[in-house]
Amino acid sequence: QMYESDGSTMVFWHALDVPEHPAAHSVFARGIAAAGGRFICVGTYSGAVLVFDIPPKGTNVTLSEILEQHRDPITDIAAEQGQAPDGAGDLVTADDSGTLCLWSTGEEFTLLGKIPGSGCTCSSVTLWNGIVAAGYGNGQIRLWEAGSGRIRAQVSAHARWIYALDLAPLTGKLLSGAEDSFVHVWQLSRNADTADIEIQHCHAECVTDTQVCGARFCDPAGDTFAVTGYDLSEI
Repeated sequence: QMYESDGSTMVFWHALDVPEHPAAHSVFARGIAAAGGRFICVGTYSGAVLVFDIPPKGTNVTLSEILEQHRDPITDIAAEQGQAPDGAGDLVTADDSGTLCLWSTGEEFTLLGKIPGSGCTCSSVTLWNGIVAAGYGNGQIRLWEAGSGRIRAQVSAHARWIYALDLAPLTGKLLSGAEDSFVHVWQLSRNADTADIEIQHCHAECVTDTQVCGARFCDPAGDTFAVTGYDLSEI
């Protein structure tokens, strides 16, 4: 869905191909991000990522490319929310096996690197200043270099499955929410002397008797956040 300055609203849809054996597959699209200033990337059940080229004005939205590096269903897609270092890429895609793919966007998307999965689902991912923050089904948060694909930090952040990560682009605050009823706020940074990636715990909030399934910052600085959970009709 897109909004224009004249007040009009444009809604687009794209039908996923029905597989030859529908009973053997779950047909869905999951993970979406705006990238490169003109593209929207959508993840699918087959592991393919659909890249749509969005015109500055008008309704001529086209499917410009299909990225086919994943072999498992896409779980999340994130675009760079800060300033990527040279060669770091500006898009990351994640799948059910925990595999991450790092991309450089443009007229043609270029695969810069692939971080193999370890069999644990990467349920949510963010990208900020060349730092990939990924949340996993085992409750861990892992930080990777978007340029080299090297792991820089690993935190046992939650006791159960992480369902939501969000990042405040102005400050580098990271929000995580999980099935264990906790929401945590972390601070990401780079050490000025060593350029190492660092993570510091800032705040914990328990949402009593609630399996947290959604958590987002409400502002770019990360001063406030919103949470919802399973079977909740409120935020």
